[in-house]
Amino acid sequence: MELLTDCLKAFVVGGIICAIGQLLIDFTKLTPARILVTYVVSGVALTAIGVYEPLVKFAGAGATVPLTGFGYALAMGVKEAVKQYGFLGALAGGLTATAAGIATAIVMGLLMSIIFKSDYKK
Repeated sequence: MELLTDCLKAFVVGGIICAIGQLLIDFTKLTPARILVTYVVSGVALTAIGVYEPLVKFAGAGATVPLTGFGYALAMGVKEAVKQYGFLGALAGGLTATAAGIATAIVMGLLMSIIFKSDYKK
């Protein structure tokens, strides 16, 4: 029963985050790239003020998988690296914390470009 509750929490929180993104696409003139950057920066900002971490503890993957979760991972990586290495940790901490996700995105993008043929829309 606990698994079902956790899945429901993740689904609801992740769905709300995605619904906000869809509303931004539908009702504003923001481009998808600007929405992406807004989500990542808002994840960092919400983590910095201490709001996003309780949401991650509550919703798990529902809060860490969307783009705001990437911002959360960047902020937490910087926070831990600064504790460990001082000021220089601010430069490397975010990349260290998100390296696996970035590498996976690059490799999967390459794999998909090899498997599928792209074509121009006519």
